[in-house]
Amino acid sequence: MRKAFKYRIYLSKGQRRILEHQLELSRWVYNETLAYRKQAYENEQRTASWYETKRQLPVWKLTRPDLKLVHSQVLQNVTERVDLAFKAFFRRVKEGAEEVGFPRFKGFGRYDSITYPQYGNGVRLEGERLIVSKVGAVQVVLHRLLEGTPKTVTLTRSRTGKCNRA
Repeated sequence: MRKAFKYRIYLSKGQRRILEHQLELSRWVYNETLAYRKQAYENEQRTASWYETKRQLPVWKLTRPDLKLVHSQVLQNVTERVDLAFKAFFRRVKEGAEEVGFPRFKGFGRYDSITYPQYGNGVRLEGERLIVSKVGAVQVVLHRLLEGTPKTVTLTRSRTGKCNRA
């Protein structure tokens, strides 16, 4: 059985700036992945797979070196999110829904979470601190006991600008 735990994290000003930059880079990758898939369909009438878009990450890192400031699995998860958005879109088309909702490009500040899909690879918990790759040790308020071993960690920006870990 899967359980989700949500904890508040407290960032220093430098850590907040780094995470904001990582969120914007993730948003850029999301938009580039969406554009790549859209262009593949419009120009060649084919659907680009998730693996194909994931293989574009090293190419984008050559043209945009600051993408190296984000953990590689986070960027891979961004491409997976685009793939899931397309799968949901095609499912709604197949069902004949009235509003199918083609995946949209994300505007500035409209990408609010990054996910580390493997606990221990890029992120781990040590006592009251969350060790995040390329960010550092972040203070966590563990207001309830964490049961079991975490599988994924998602850092989410709330509307008030506060950060959460789930």
